Amino acid sequence: MKYNVKFEDIGLKDYKETWDYQAGIFEELKECKTGGKMTEGSGEYRRPGTLILVEHPSVYTLGKSGSGNNLFLDSVQLRAKGAQFYRIDRGGDITYHGPGQIVGYPIFDLEILKIGLKEYVFRLEEALIRTIGEFGLTGSRLQGGTGVWLDPGIKGRARKICAIGVKASRYITMHGFAFNVNTDLRWFDYINPCGFTDKGVTSLERETGLRQDMGEVKTILKDRLRDQFGLEWINEEE
Repeated sequence: MKYNVKFEDIGLKDYKETWDYQAGIFEELKECKTGGKMTEGSGEYRRPGTLILVEHPSVYTLGKSGSGNNLFLDSVQLRAKGAQFYRIDRGGDITYHGPGQIVGYPIFDLEILKIGLKEYVFRLEEALIRTIGEFGLTGSRLQGGTGVWLDPGIKGRARKICAIGVKASRYITMHGFAFNVNTDLRWFDYINPCGFTDKGVTSLERETGLRQDMGEVKTILKDRLRDQFGLEWINEEE
């Protein structure tokens, strides 16, 4: 069975504006489920999901279980650097979003996909692992930490290339992943990324030594997400 999904690449967009936008879609999907709305003639609930890809101006976000001590800048310093900060309702600790990073917000119904949250995160990770594999990199998982890592089992070498933090309610997902492509990694110097004090952060550009074409990377990533979740794009003109 294919899962119908609308794909949106919205370019560079303010974090709060995008958060409000995805939250609106998230609430609409939840309301459709609780209201019992069904696709005509199907006999069961069916509502297309949405996949948003976006880049944000510099912003730090802290998950609901994270510690504010993992951010080393105060509000004055943040403003001086032209960055924002938000406490948000996803899982995970602190991370950075900025230009050159692909942020993905899948707003999916896990009941339609017939998977649980753990499997959902696993498939997100797998899509990213296969994406970076197209560039000659071997991505892995880290026990006790979500996301995609390089050399996670080598002391002093473990570095994260993609962070994942999600929220789900009534099996509807929001938030998602942050994939460092051409990201300015100096922004991570001001935090303990994802709460880790002994692990690094990297990007596709740093690992390959080449500045990447964001459009090409997005196309590969979109295809790998389609493969992992059995997606059917309902707006192929994109």
